[in-house]
Amino acid sequence: MYRFLLSRQWVILTLIALLLIPTMIRLGFWQMHRYEERTARNDLVAEALGADPVPVERLTSPGASITTTERYRNVTAKGHFDAAGEVVVRRRTNADDAVGYHVLTPFVLDDGKVLLVNRGWIAADAPSQTSFPKVPAPPAGELTVTGRMMPDETTEASGIKNLKGLPERQVMLINSAQEADRLGAEVLGGYVVLTAPEPRDGTPQLIGRPGDEDAALNFAYAVQWWLFSAAVPVGWWFLVRREVRDRAQGEGEGDGGGGGGGGGGKGAAAASATAV
Repeated sequence: MYRFLLSRQWVILTLIALLLIPTMIRLGFWQMHRYEERTARNDLVAEALGADPVPVERLTSPGASITTTERYRNVTAKGHFDAAGEVVVRRRTNADDAVGYHVLTPFVLDDGKVLLVNRGWIAADAPSQTSFPKVPAPPAGELTVTGRMMPDETTEASGIKNLKGLPERQVMLINSAQEADRLGAEVLGGYVVLTAPEPRDGTPQLIGRPGDEDAALNFAYAVQWWLFSAAVPVGWWFLVRREVRDRAQGEGEGDGGGGGGGGGGKGAAAASATAV
């Protein structure tokens, strides 16, 4: 009854099913791994954002790297802005996906070291972006700033190419080592996204808090892949049973037609014998 399973068509179909089952199971575990990674990152971000602000010198120093646990930590710094050393970071978008600049201003601490402060986003005032845009001046005098700690940007991490030959006072990446060479000063590793004081007239636009990654979507994908893997053998068995039923029905119809023809042949033979 099941000899048809040895046919070329059914052997290929069975092999495909056997390959699909472990593949889908592995894809489900991969999605679950992504879910766990995203959940862990969300927890780290929430913990960092909820922590009390600390002096920036506790988390960084010249040449230091910002770790994943230090990223988004709230920090404070006392000093003054150096507007003359200000640059803009090209090709940055705001919450509405409008392209413009981030304003990067050196903040000179009381001990002379420099902290890079991203003061926010401004619109590009010319399509060509070949000249330094009009940037609202930073607050003057001694003050305390608060912001979120961020690691240096790199091409590998951001995907942004660090282009050369840019217009004066324009950069592609926020990188403390690069800015230390440009300013000729001791620059703390990483940079700070400003949260306070808020700018006058709302410009530059402060950069919003990071949102949670959609970890639940990966969990749903994992369950979906596992359901697919369970459906494959069920579907294969359904096709086998249908094939068996169709073959049995075809054989039954063939036997019925053959029986009628055999009876007619015997009657014809008997009639011939009587006539003789």
